[in-house]
Amino acid sequence: MKYACLIYDDEKLFDAMPKDEVDAILGEYFALSDELGQSGHLLGGEALMPVSSATVVRVRHGRTSTTDGPYVETKEQLGGFFLIEARDLDEAIRIAARIPSARFGSVEVRPVMEFER
Repeated sequence: MKYACLIYDDEKLFDAMPKDEVDAILGEYFALSDELGQSGHLLGGEALMPVSSATVVRVRHGRTSTTDGPYVETKEQLGGFFLIEARDLDEAIRIAARIPSARFGSVEVRPVMEFER
Protein backbone atom coordinates (compact mmCIF):
# COMPACT_ATOMS: atom_id res chain seq x y z
CA MET A 1 0.00 0.00 0.00
CA LYS A 2 1.14 3.53 -0.69
CA TYR A 3 1.67 6.00 2.15
CA ALA A 4 2.52 9.69 2.12
CA CYS A 5 4.97 10.69 4.83
CA LEU A 6 4.40 14.42 5.26
CA ILE A 7 7.37 16.08 6.92
CA TYR A 8 6.77 19.09 9.16
CA ASP A 9 9.59 21.23 10.52
CA ASP A 10 10.06 24.61 12.09
CA GLU A 11 11.79 26.55 9.31
CA LYS A 12 13.26 28.96 11.88
CA LEU A 13 14.98 26.02 13.60
CA PHE A 14 16.85 25.17 10.38
CA ASP A 15 17.72 28.82 9.79
CA ALA A 16 19.31 28.97 13.25
CA MET A 17 21.35 25.75 12.88
CA PRO A 18 25.05 25.83 12.04
CA LYS A 19 25.74 24.84 8.42
CA ASP A 20 27.58 21.64 9.38
CA GLU A 21 24.56 20.48 11.38
CA VAL A 22 22.20 21.19 8.45
CA ASP A 23 24.60 19.36 6.11
CA ALA A 24 24.64 16.35 8.46
CA ILE A 25 20.82 16.20 8.49
CA LEU A 26 20.69 16.50 4.69
CA GLY A 27 23.22 13.68 4.50
CA GLU A 28 20.89 11.52 6.60
CA TYR A 29 18.03 12.36 4.23
CA PHE A 30 20.08 11.43 1.16
CA ALA A 31 21.22 8.16 2.77
CA LEU A 32 17.66 7.23 3.76
CA SER A 33 16.39 8.11 0.27
CA ASP A 34 19.06 5.91 -1.32
CA GLU A 35 18.30 3.02 1.04
CA LEU A 36 14.53 3.25 0.52
CA GLY A 37 15.06 3.46 -3.23
CA GLN A 38 17.23 0.35 -3.25
CA SER A 39 14.74 -1.59 -1.09
CA GLY A 40 11.82 -0.63 -3.35
CA HIS A 41 9.99 1.35 -0.66
CA LEU A 42 10.56 4.81 -2.16
CA LEU A 43 8.10 5.85 -4.87
CA GLY A 44 8.93 9.56 -4.79
CA GLY A 45 9.47 12.56 -2.65
CA GLU A 46 10.67 16.12 -2.65
CA ALA A 47 11.68 18.90 -0.32
CA LEU A 48 9.55 22.01 -0.58
CA MET A 49 10.69 25.62 -0.76
CA PRO A 50 9.99 27.73 2.38
CA VAL A 51 6.35 28.39 3.15
CA SER A 52 6.88 32.09 2.35
CA SER A 53 7.04 31.06 -1.32
CA ALA A 54 3.61 29.39 -1.19
CA THR A 55 0.58 30.59 -3.08
CA VAL A 56 -2.89 29.53 -1.99
CA VAL A 57 -5.44 29.16 -4.80
CA ARG A 58 -9.20 29.22 -4.29
CA VAL A 59 -12.02 29.11 -6.82
CA ARG A 60 -15.36 30.41 -5.59
CA HIS A 61 -18.35 30.91 -7.85
CA GLY A 62 -16.11 30.50 -10.90
CA ARG A 63 -13.61 33.17 -9.79
CA THR A 64 -10.01 32.32 -8.99
CA SER A 65 -8.26 34.14 -6.17
CA THR A 66 -4.75 33.73 -4.84
CA THR A 67 -3.10 34.57 -1.56
CA ASP A 68 0.66 34.86 -1.17
CA GLY A 69 2.58 33.44 1.70
CA PRO A 70 1.65 30.96 4.36
CA TYR A 71 -1.89 29.72 4.57
CA VAL A 72 -1.99 29.66 8.35
CA GLU A 73 0.41 30.62 11.10
CA THR A 74 1.83 27.46 12.62
CA LYS A 75 4.96 26.54 14.50
CA GLU A 76 5.78 23.78 11.99
CA GLN A 77 5.45 23.94 8.22
CA LEU A 78 5.15 21.26 5.55
CA GLY A 79 8.72 20.96 4.36
CA GLY A 80 8.61 17.92 2.13
CA PHE A 81 7.29 14.44 1.65
CA PHE A 82 8.15 10.87 0.86
CA LEU A 83 5.77 8.67 -1.08
CA ILE A 84 6.51 5.13 -0.01
CA GLU A 85 5.30 1.60 -0.57
CA ALA A 86 4.86 -0.33 2.67
CA ARG A 87 3.30 -3.65 3.61
CA ASP A 88 1.06 -2.01 6.21
CA LEU A 89 0.78 0.98 8.54
CA ASP A 90 3.24 -0.54 11.02
CA GLU A 91 5.95 -0.76 8.36
CA ALA A 92 5.13 2.79 7.17
CA ILE A 93 5.48 4.07 10.74
CA ARG A 94 8.85 2.30 11.14
CA ILE A 95 10.08 3.98 7.95
CA ALA A 96 8.68 7.37 9.00
CA ALA A 97 10.46 7.11 12.35
CA ARG A 98 13.78 6.99 10.45
CA ILE A 99 13.13 10.30 8.69
CA PRO A 100 15.51 12.78 10.37
CA SER A 101 12.83 15.42 10.96
CA ALA A 102 10.89 12.97 13.14
CA ARG A 103 13.50 13.79 15.85
CA PHE A 104 12.83 17.55 15.95
CA GLY A 105 9.66 18.09 13.90
CA SER A 106 6.97 15.60 13.00
CA VAL A 107 6.07 13.19 10.23
CA GLU A 108 2.44 12.54 9.40
CA VAL A 109 1.85 9.14 7.83
CA ARG A 110 -1.25 9.00 5.68
CA PRO A 111 -2.46 6.14 3.46
CA VAL A 112 -2.87 7.15 -0.18
CA MET A 113 -6.37 6.76 -1.57
CA GLU A 114 -6.35 4.78 -4.79
CA PHE A 115 -9.23 5.05 -7.25
CA GLU A 116 -10.35 2.56 -9.85
CA ARG A 117 -11.28 4.17 -13.16
